[in-house]
Amino acid sequence: MFPDDIDALARQVIETALVRGLMIATAESCTGGLIAGALTAVPGSSAVLERGFVTYSNAAKTGMLGVSADLIDRHGAVSEPVARAMAAGAVERSGAPVSVSVTGIAGPDGGSDDKPVGLVHFGAVGPAGLIHARHRFGDLGREGIRLESVRVALRLLLDRIAA
Repeated sequence: MFPDDIDALARQVIETALVRGLMIATAESCTGGLIAGALTAVPGSSAVLERGFVTYSNAAKTGMLGVSADLIDRHGAVSEPVARAMAAGAVERSGAPVSVSVTGIAGPDGGSDDKPVGLVHFGAVGPAGLIHARHRFGDLGREGIRLESVRVALRLLLDRIAA
């Protein structure tokens, strides 16, 4: 279902989380559940994947993850503060100590000069704290941007679990 490199990364995340005894939550917007999908494709993932939040709309980000509507209004849904709040909200709302969030513009529409198609913000929480990453993938096409986002998110999970 997923490219081999994503399968391998997901397997690494699951195995590392199992060794560390850490549960994981995902908070996804532009990936629409693909990160959780990649993780659940790995046998035994139920031992470490607590839940996945698909928060495509701003209302879902607010209602499911507790992201402040004011924060979204001030910075936009595709921003560092919102990615950080989504990751923190996933931990708070799930009880899992590790999470990753993704919010971006996968296209083909919706981009602007300030926030072009291919701009994606990530948040990740783990025992070593909360981090943010921003990537400008360019206009790789909707599927390309979403798959690249899954790759980055899985690497961020590995970073937070192993730290």
